[in-house]
Amino acid sequence: MRRSRIAVFVSTVLLAATAALTGGAGSAQAATGGYVALGDSYSSGVGSGSYISSSGDCKRSTKAYPYLWAAAHSPSTFDFTACSGARTGDVLSGQLGPLSAATGLVSITIGGNDAGFSDVMTTCVLQSDSACLSRINTAKAYVDSTLPGQLNNVYSAITAKAPNAQVIVLGYPRFYKIGTTCVGLSETKRKAINDAADYLDTATAKVAADHGFTYGDVRTTFTGHEICSGSSWLHSVEWFNIGESYHPTAAGQSGGYLPVLTSAA
Repeated sequence: MRRSRIAVFVSTVLLAATAALTGGAGSAQAATGGYVALGDSYSSGVGSGSYISSSGDCKRSTKAYPYLWAAAHSPSTFDFTACSGARTGDVLSGQLGPLSAATGLVSITIGGNDAGFSDVMTTCVLQSDSACLSRINTAKAYVDSTLPGQLNNVYSAITAKAPNAQVIVLGYPRFYKIGTTCVGLSETKRKAINDAADYLDTATAKVAADHGFTYGDVRTTFTGHEICSGSSWLHSVEWFNIGESYHPTAAGQSGGYLPVLTSAA
């Protein structure tokens, strides 16, 4: 009995040491089986610059968190199919090709465009408080009624094509720091937009958990770096490059998203 306990203790220590040296089981699995990065503009890296020319309108960036993770961990293969503007249907129809039984790690942000993210922000920037709140309520109703089923379809397809992969679903940050002087949107609008982000994240996290996936909450890492914080990792309205509005900067990708993926993987 005494020998058995010693053997168990030694084995535990060796496993812990191995995990520390390899960066954890998830990273080792990804390096062995490869990494596939799916999703929308928050995963492709819109707003961070350094876009890969061959990615065209998808605007995949070398400063996006998937690219940074792959550079740091050297997975055996890296496929970057995330694309600006993608909705759940786009992931299903055009991004899942690289997935296989050999895939070790999958990351994804998706759902914001389905819920009308761009239209919500346009309405809130250009119209009244009441119009903004009304549009957000419409988006929330969509998140309640329709989005879970669409996320289910995507997550089920990922599992079917990559049954051995660790899947990490990352959420969206809150956009605004509240309770501070901020030129632009009213406090009412800013609170409502943050609430909408929370609403979407909560719904996404639940569906991810139902599929046994890991949910990566970036609201913690972006705290203190919202718009109006004085140290924002998010673009506000970019009138001369409107597509980058309300997207993470390069610092948001490396400081907001990358640590969450690294910790989860």
